Amino acid sequence: MKAESGFTLLEVMIALAIFAVLAASVLSASQFVVQQSGTLQERLFATWLADNQLNELRLQAPPAKGRQQQSLSFDQREWRLEQIVTQASDPRLLKVEIVVRLGNGGPPLHHASAWLRARNE
Repeated sequence: MKAESGFTLLEVMIALAIFAVLAASVLSASQFVVQQSGTLQERLFATWLADNQLNELRLQAPPAKGRQQQSLSFDQREWRLEQIVTQASDPRLLKVEIVVRLGNGGPPLHHASAWLRARNE
């Protein structure tokens, strides 16, 4: 009798099962990475928007005390900025807090605080 070389059906099925498990785990990991990169991008844009708003406030006359909201369009998305201006313990300063969310009212993506010079009164 001649000895035949090759793979048996059982060996091929085991190899396919191992490949399927590895492919499923790689797909799961890649989905997690894509989801995390989307979240990171949203947080980065929220940080930029808050920083831009604080820099605009620094260049303008000191803002009035109180709470204001504004909507912005950036990166083909709607964003909501909430600005809270309060008197700091030093009468020469105002404390400004900026909270950035997506326009649909989700959780805060970024929170920034700064102190600005108060109006001369």
